[in-house]
Amino acid sequence: MRKISYKAGQFTESVIREMTRLAAQYGAINLAQGFPNFSAPDFIKEAACRAIRSDINQYAVTWGSAALREAIARNYQRFYDFEVDPESEVTVCCGATECMIASLLAVLDPGEHVIVFEPFYENYGPDAIIAGAIPHFIALDPENDFSFSRDELRELCESLVHKGGVRALILNSPNNPSGKVFSTEELQWLAELAEEFDFYLITDEIYEHIIYEGLHVPIATMGDARARTITISGLSKTFSVTGWRLGYIVAPPEVASAIRKMHDFLTVGAPAPLQDAAAVALDAPLEYYKGLSKEYGARRDIMLKALSKVGFRVWAPKGAYYIMADIAPLTQKTDVEFVRHMIRHVGVATVPGSSFFHRSERGANFIRFAFCKTIELLEKASQRLEKL
Repeated sequence: MRKISYKAGQFTESVIREMTRLAAQYGAINLAQGFPNFSAPDFIKEAACRAIRSDINQYAVTWGSAALREAIARNYQRFYDFEVDPESEVTVCCGATECMIASLLAVLDPGEHVIVFEPFYENYGPDAIIAGAIPHFIALDPENDFSFSRDELRELCESLVHKGGVRALILNSPNNPSGKVFSTEELQWLAELAEEFDFYLITDEIYEHIIYEGLHVPIATMGDARARTITISGLSKTFSVTGWRLGYIVAPPEVASAIRKMHDFLTVGAPAPLQDAAAVALDAPLEYYKGLSKEYGARRDIMLKALSKVGFRVWAPKGAYYIMADIAPLTQKTDVEFVRHMIRHVGVATVPGSSFFHRSERGANFIRFAFCKTIELLEKASQRLEKL
């Protein structure tokens, strides 16, 4: 008798969350999982308390409260001069994680093809498998600013034409784990490629307000790309509330309608009082958003200095709050062996780089550090790393 589904046998548990459990077991500083160890802003916490005390504790509209959807639309107008219809184009989900799987289920049929840039956030491959799709991977080159080969991507699209073509491409910018921020010129080229080969662009922009170099531009704002773009973002990273599980999607009305159906039967709806608080938070003054990148920039600089001092080869991220490090100058161990050694004997937890690649050997020399921690904790981690 078969015990589990074929799909469940195609991927492992989350390596990131496994590292968090090991960090707790050995008392290591957790620079593995991307959640802050500092408080969320008072204004969002107070708004949540007010909502609960005001008895906003029952189901919200399945695809998001009107107040939150309107706040999301205002935010896109304020930051990107992008007009969004909160009634027909916005869907609120339980985190960007659910946003991604709901979107894939809405536009992909079993056996269809989806392209993923690698290194990638570990959910994308399993999400494609859950949707019954066939993932294909295009490398981001760390030796060339984590750029991709346009020739390779075009050749892949052409090779899949006789197999039904590409149905979607997943784009994460700012990128986890590399910190790459895709340039306007790269985005424009991708938009034109999507038009040529008729596929969806599914963009994970959860780190959109954590930028150190360059400029975040939603690809949906570029020319005709809007009609084929599904834009994903959320509250978790911008407001340090990863446990609230509030994400949102902006998509053309007919696509949004399909996504809403998937979302409804996946989770019904996101927490109602937290949606009310999120609507307040998104209207935070511009100074808050500007301060976010400045504060994370200081943390980034501390970790870059510490890692370089120890002997890691590092790539300075242009966005998000992760650093990819090459372990080859320090050890002949694999990434998994080295991370486990660090947790047990150095007291610092990171993530093996192989978890961000579909072929694990491609990430065997990399590990990822998360620096969304207090400066005090990062300095403590820096001291521990000197044991290496």
